[in-house]
Amino acid sequence: QLQASGGGSVQAGGSLRLSCEASGRTGVMAWFRQAPGKEREFVAAIRWADRGTRYLDSVKGRFTISRDNVKNMMSLQMNSLRPEDTAVYYCAARAASLITGALHTARHYDYWGQGTQVTVSS
Repeated sequence: QLQASGGGSVQAGGSLRLSCEASGRTGVMAWFRQAPGKEREFVAAIRWADRGTRYLDSVKGRFTISRDNVKNMMSLQMNSLRPEDTAVYYCAARAASLITGALHTARHYDYWGQGTQVTVSS
């Protein structure tokens, strides 16, 4: 099971932090998001074994994904937020590891948390 927290409303340029705690063994964790009227898209992922990461191009340099092995928790620090970052953010996990080239593919993830709303106003 995955338990997500964080999110909220901020003005453009502000920051938010999302967290997601996993109850089982974790090989990879990721964040996806879905804005109204749009398809779900990959945001960022981290591999537990070597901290390998992958990011959506539009969030590179603004978002940072990290993991806490002790708490089995993943976090997403989101800085310099833009109105186009507004969406419901979902955490996802997979018990087995993944190659970096596959980290962005939703179908590889077995577990999904509840969504958390992020709203960025201009």
